[in-house]
Amino acid sequence: MIVDQGKNLDIINIVNYFSSITKTEVKQRGDAVSPNIKYSAVIAGTGFDVPEKILTNEDLEKILDTSDEWITERTGMKERRIARPDEAASDFAVRAAVKALAEAEVTPEEIELIIVATVTGDMPFPSTACIVQDRLGARNAAAMDLSAGCSGFIYALATARQFIATGTYRTILVVGVEVLSKITDWADRSTAVLLADGAGAAVLKADERPGQGIITTYLAADGAHGIDLYMPAGGSRIPASIESVQKRLHYLKMNGSAIFKVAVRSMADVVKRLLAQAQLRADDIKLIIPHQANLRIIEAMAKLINFPLDRVFVNIQKYANTSSASTIIALDEARKEGRIKKGDLVIMVAFGAGLTWGGVLLRF
Repeated sequence: MIVDQGKNLDIINIVNYFSSITKTEVKQRGDAVSPNIKYSAVIAGTGFDVPEKILTNEDLEKILDTSDEWITERTGMKERRIARPDEAASDFAVRAAVKALAEAEVTPEEIELIIVATVTGDMPFPSTACIVQDRLGARNAAAMDLSAGCSGFIYALATARQFIATGTYRTILVVGVEVLSKITDWADRSTAVLLADGAGAAVLKADERPGQGIITTYLAADGAHGIDLYMPAGGSRIPASIESVQKRLHYLKMNGSAIFKVAVRSMADVVKRLLAQAQLRADDIKLIIPHQANLRIIEAMAKLINFPLDRVFVNIQKYANTSSASTIIALDEARKEGRIKKGDLVIMVAFGAGLTWGGVLLRF
């Protein structure tokens, strides 16, 4: 969830800056160790759902000191979807899940586990995953939420893969959903122009063929910088009170400059690690699907890893930043547009609050 407000920052400067960073300056963590894989985890179906209401840059000009030109130049965003007051995370999650289940030809009763990645669930508890389980009628499924910010869907995919690889479960529903408009400070133009709502879902199934579906994953985190992207109140540290509301502590807070720099470096590093783990070259990858946080970040990452932009999927202009839902919405659109064919290798990569980052390499 990043916007760059620097007037002179361009892609060449960004790439030169990160290219100059020595390896010792980049903390290394989270290398995936191949589990004792019994089954491959393949994506059998995907789907997404977004609110009907479209909020354009021109609409934001009416409520903020900003302009379409300013937003487009610095973020690549043109419009975003915003939930109605009566809509919550589970509403979008269920509709996305129904579409994914239909494509996978899986009934709710066949689901054995539901993982919902979100930081804007319906309520602190029960989990949004349990609400989704009930509404779908997936009575045989265990259910849990996962919080990893914009990296949430990547973390959830990696988690689901482990359950399938070891034979614990054979059919898992993974959802990424956010209703960020509910925690957006609409008086803060640095964040209000970025955030949006939506959900995406994927059905993972066990496959006995080796080398299918999820090939490898990489997850990492650096909690020391969590303060750069957080929501102060609403938890046990600062419970809701008149004072916390008056101080606007129930809205997302972000140090955009700090997040921007780490995002480019971390996502580029993830792609390199995934390729190394799978002993592949960049030319082997059909498409990279990055978290849709900022077009400048996406362009800088591609430049840093010498990857052609025409093989990087971008839909930020339509949906802005939907956090945990971002990569799965993009994956579903890429598949429906014919950008991914059978046998193609695809990398999904994200960075988010925590701070967290990670990626998944898949074969379709």
